[in-house]
Amino acid sequence: MSERRVCRTLTDGVVPKDNNAVENQITPWALGRSNLLFAGSLRSGKRAAAIMCLIQSARMNGHDPHAYLKDVLTRLPTPRASAIDQLLPHQWWPA
Repeated sequence: MSERRVCRTLTDGVVPKDNNAVENQITPWALGRSNLLFAGSLRSGKRAAAIMCLIQSARMNGHDPHAYLKDVLTRLPTPRASAIDQLLPHQWWPA
């Protein structure tokens, strides 16, 4: 770390001294990535990665992942193709 960065960290109380908050947010992604090695096939791994992305996106948008997936999977057969983007976590609202 450069001297300038160290001085900034020591003099500015707003600058965090570590990156634990970021590391805690990416831990599920890193664990999931290593777990996908044992998914059985490339196709299974891609499906598992897509589901993990939906779950993490739901969390990041303040939704309960279980409630989100349950609602989306029950609504999924009925919407028109033009309205399917409303089921994405950043646009979804519970029915």
